[in-house]
Amino acid sequence: MTPQEKEISYKKFLEIDKKSNDNLEFIDGKIYLLSAPSVIHQIVVTNLSTEFGNYFKGKECRHFVAPFDVVLKHEDKTHRVQPDLTVICDKEGLGEQNYIGVPTLVVEVLSPSTASNDFIKKMGLYMKVGVKEYWIISPQNKTVQIFNLNEDDFYSEPIIYSKEDIVKSVIFKDLIIKLSDIFE
Repeated sequence: MTPQEKEISYKKFLEIDKKSNDNLEFIDGKIYLLSAPSVIHQIVVTNLSTEFGNYFKGKECRHFVAPFDVVLKHEDKTHRVQPDLTVICDKEGLGEQNYIGVPTLVVEVLSPSTASNDFIKKMGLYMKVGVKEYWIISPQNKTVQIFNLNEDDFYSEPIIYSKEDIVKSVIFKDLIIKLSDIFE
């Protein structure tokens, strides 16, 4: 679905979402349809989820895999996204169906149909609400770009890793992942 021309309210979005069988996101008053992910996309998400599961086991933070609704509020707007992977350290916002708050780390795995949203709309939104670390993974190029909030609350230049590298989180200092394990 391409974005509609006119912005709608979050309440109206929830009414539309309730009647829909599709996975929808809502950013800046516009609805976006999430298409079914490719096999390589799912392999990357599954492999990374396994690594996150091992790392976060027994720790305060938890990771969640899409489809999982994350409700973000900034100024007078409410947004709802479904990141491929979400790391939540503030469990206060966890509800039965979603999370309302700001995740600590968000991972988006690029698909041809969503790449521009991940780099532009979502990156801007995640930066505005204060997501501390944002990973963009390209299964096609076998790269991971890690963006971190700097002291001015802007994402710094990304740290870029390629298929033979070992990814190191900036926030979770001992979270180290061999990309060869992610990109089989």
